[in-house]
Amino acid sequence: MTHKIAVPMTLSFCAALLLNLAAWAQYGDQSQTQASAASKVVKKKTVELKDAKGNDVGTATIVSKGQGVEVKLDLKGLPPGEHAVHFHQNAKCDPPEFKPAGGHFNPTGKQHGFDNPQGHHAGDMPNFTVRADGTAKTTVKDADVVLGNGSEPNSLLVNGGTSIMIHAKADDMKTDPSGNSGDRIACGVIAQ
Repeated sequence: MTHKIAVPMTLSFCAALLLNLAAWAQYGDQSQTQASAASKVVKKKTVELKDAKGNDVGTATIVSKGQGVEVKLDLKGLPPGEHAVHFHQNAKCDPPEFKPAGGHFNPTGKQHGFDNPQGHHAGDMPNFTVRADGTAKTTVKDADVVLGNGSEPNSLLVNGGTSIMIHAKADDMKTDPSGNSGDRIACGVIAQ
């Protein structure tokens, strides 16, 4: 009689073992896929920018270059003159003031501005000029950030991403925290 009980129990045990192994194999495949996606380095990202009313004002194409990035701005519908452009810490562009974007991207905890002896933020970039017709086509560089894969502390994709912000005025390159650059007038989310 014991022999008859042992055979069904052995079969049940084998079936349970096979089911567990199949589940672990499937979990392992998912983990590898997720790890591969997380480790994929982003080389180029095009971001759409919107103004406080939700109107399209153009694009910023961010391209990995050497130790940093180049940002190719192709903009329209902006007030003429010199403007600041910065990377901000959060991947949020809620109009009209874009406050959820947070402060400048600053993973090293420095002060603001290229001319500040205690600066500068990783998200600080040179000013650019909008023509009289409201357009701008220019490239600015930022040697202190990378696109990367989001695992680097200076990656624009870290913690779910960042944003790119255009301000109403030029950056004075020294005043902490934002260079007296005025209101936030356009924003775009940078995320994977």
